Formats: sequence, C-alpha cells, structure tokens
Amino acid sequence: MISALSVTDLSLDIGGAKILDGITLSVKPNETLGIIGPNGAGKTSFFNLLSGIRKPSRGKIFIGDLDVTDLLPHERAKAGIARTFQTSSVFVNLTCLENVRIAAQAAHGKSMNLTRNAYKFTDVVGHAHDALAKVGLSAYALHRAGALSHGDKRRLEIAIVLASKSEIVLLDEPMAGMSVENVPELVEIIRSLATVHKKTVLIVEHHMEVILGLADRIAVLNYGELLVCDTPQNVIKNPIVQSAYIGEAL
Repeated sequence: MISALSVTDLSLDIGGAKILDGITLSVKPNETLGIIGPNGAGKTSFFNLLSGIRKPSRGKIFIGDLDVTDLLPHERAKAGIARTFQTSSVFVNLTCLENVRIAAQAAHGKSMNLTRNAYKFTDVVGHAHDALAKVGLSAYALHRAGALSHGDKRRLEIAIVLASKSEIVLLDEPMAGMSVENVPELVEIIRSLATVHKKTVLIVEHHMEVILGLADRIAVLNYGELLVCDTPQNVIKNPIVQSAYIGEAL
C-alpha cells in the first residue's frame, strides 16, 4: 500500500541550529497520527515543512508517490494538504458561509473573479453549507466569523478543511485555548475526519488524553529527532519517551 504521506531524512537547519534532524516516517491512508513532544521539539516546524511554509535543508516529502518537496504552499494545497494553525486563522470580516465557500470554490475549480457573483455556483454553495452542517455551524452560516466564540472558530476551520476536499489534514494544537466543556465535541468532530470523511490526519496536541483517544499511532519528537512512532499503548509504556517527554510514567 502506498502511504498517504511520507518523509525521508527530513531536516531543517536555521542559523546553524538543527531544528529537525533526519525524520523518516510514513502515514497510512485514513490513519490519525498524533505528534507529541516538549516545547521546542520541532512539532510546528515539522508542519511548516509539510505544508511548504519552509523548505527543508535536506530530505524528501511525498504525498502518495508524488514528490512535493519543492512545491509552494498553494501547490501543496492543490496536491491535497490542508492545515490549521495554533491561532485561529479565518477571514474575520466574512461570514462563516463565505469563509467555507471560498475553500469550496477553489476545490471545485471555479473562477475567483471578484466582479462575478460567486453565489451563482450553486454546487459550491451547497458544498459549503454541507461542510458547515457537518461541524454543527449551520445556524451561524450568515454570522460574521470574527463574532464566533473561540471554539466555534475551531469548528469553522475544520469546515473549511472539509470544503477544500483535501485528503491530508494537519491540525496544529486544535485544543489550544478551548474551554474544558467544549473539548469533547471538538474531539468527536476531529475523529470524524478519519472515520467518516476518510481523511489522513496528523495532529499536534499537548492534551495527552486527546491524543490517546484519537491517534492510531503516536510520533514522539525531542530536540528535533524522532524518538519513536508506535501505537499509543506502546508509546506510553516506553521508558525513553517517559524520560524525554515528562520525566515520569505517562
């Protein structure tokens, strides 16, 4: 089986400092891979390389059998990678529907001509409404995105991902800033990306209970190196991981 996403010897040096060093791993189609590690381990840098924000110092990145190492971020998006960030990144002055419709419009290959009414693309608008419904935001379709609560902005970001039709989803600390009562609902929405929508999901998250509940496998980064990539059960029992990550049994 061809991996959905794979990297070989992926490394990033900045000013002589090794940020990532020789990461090699592959992610299966529809798998959810959790990525953990202490602050400064290189988790966000890893996502920056995968999404094309930074170019690696060495190594290769593949989507399936397509080498995307030298592709720009928008080219990676066309190839099938979508990403959310630690800080919510939506168009705050547009409605929720407009935020999602833009992603759907790009995914459907429709014109982005600002002088034409995008709402004439009824298939695109329908796809946007469907994505909003899947994350429970139908009632907020015409609300300005900037007026949403933090938790609802996170859900909107996932609706945008769904509308984009991307096969690979990178979630960078989706629970950051979330109130405790909103976490379970967002966890189930994230779970549905793989189980219902058949996406391949990579998730960086500091909440261990979230990672343990979602991930098929967990990759542990420390000082830019991959310590282990294994099932959650094996990772939490690994003494090297316990020492490097939190200094005690998980």
